[in-house]
Amino acid sequence: MKTSLIPTFFAATSLLFASMSFAIDLDSAKDKGLVGEQTDGYLGAVVNQPDVLALINEVNVKRKNKYNQLAAKNNLTLEQVEKLAAKKAYEKTASGHYVLVNGSWVKK
Repeated sequence: MKTSLIPTFFAATSLLFASMSFAIDLDSAKDKGLVGEQTDGYLGAVVNQPDVLALINEVNVKRKNKYNQLAAKNNLTLEQVEKLAAKKAYEKTASGHYVLVNGSWVKK
């Protein structure tokens, strides 16, 4: 019985570290100017690379799920939540990171 728990422990530990490295990757991508915040509440590609696009997709899927939950909980539309999230993301974007302004990427 004990031996069957070992693979489960390692699998759970791997998932934990994978999610931790994901957060580091996002911060790193922002620091390197690869991604930026868009006016629709989602992350966008400043640099069009496959690994960047995969990261953006993963982040945006999670954001959309969260936005849908917030919309349902607060009796709002998805679009309303997206606009509020975009405003908040722009305000919280660190100096030197990118935001989309009038269709162009601009360093804040």
